[in-house]
Amino acid sequence: MARSSNKIDVYLEVGKKKVFTGAIDWPGWCRSGNDEESALQALFDAGPRYARALRASRLGFKTPTDVSTFVVIERLKGNATTDFGAPGIAPSSDASPLNPEELKRLQKILRACWRTFDATVKSAAGESLRTGPRGGGRQLEGIIQHVLDSNAGYLNAVGWKSPKSDGSDQENQFEQSQQATLSALTASARGEIPTKGPRGGSRWSPRYFVRRAAWHILDHAWEIEDRVL
Repeated sequence: MARSSNKIDVYLEVGKKKVFTGAIDWPGWCRSGNDEESALQALFDAGPRYARALRASRLGFKTPTDVSTFVVIERLKGNATTDFGAPGIAPSSDASPLNPEELKRLQKILRACWRTFDATVKSAAGESLRTGPRGGGRQLEGIIQHVLDSNAGYLNAVGWKSPKSDGSDQENQFEQSQQATLSALTASARGEIPTKGPRGGSRWSPRYFVRRAAWHILDHAWEIEDRVL
């Protein structure tokens, strides 16, 4: 019997300390918890935020009305990255190739995530961000630089050179990083980047590249929203 169309396929990445869950067809919609139940609840709670991020893209995302909407189709054993606080294992479906239509869809999702981050940064400009109980936590410029640095690592993981810093301001650097990401995604989807690196290590698939980049951008956009005083 065919599953109801309102169901959403998700995967679980289960570490020793943390569990991440992400929607298979909606990169960037990924949350964590201390166990499977809390991770799925966090994903559900982030649904409206994800819907707002994708609203202008008109990709037909619908916010779920209940946690039971989620269907766990894969459980993955997490690693040190999982327990550190970031998703680190690709669901098996991310290994499948991308056709031109799917590529355009993922490009739209990435652009939507960047627009959300950009709008959040601009709305928080000049504001202080709430610190943690021990007074820690990056301020706005530090978060932007962290996103830039991490994206450079993601580009390397997919087999693409990140743009060299030309001393321009963060806004220009971010635009250059976005363009490099879209170029890397297109090249990877077309099979123009070898799946193995020069030392034999496996490179990220284009689907997983988008999944990690979109998650990281939205994760910090939402962090800024939550920490603005």
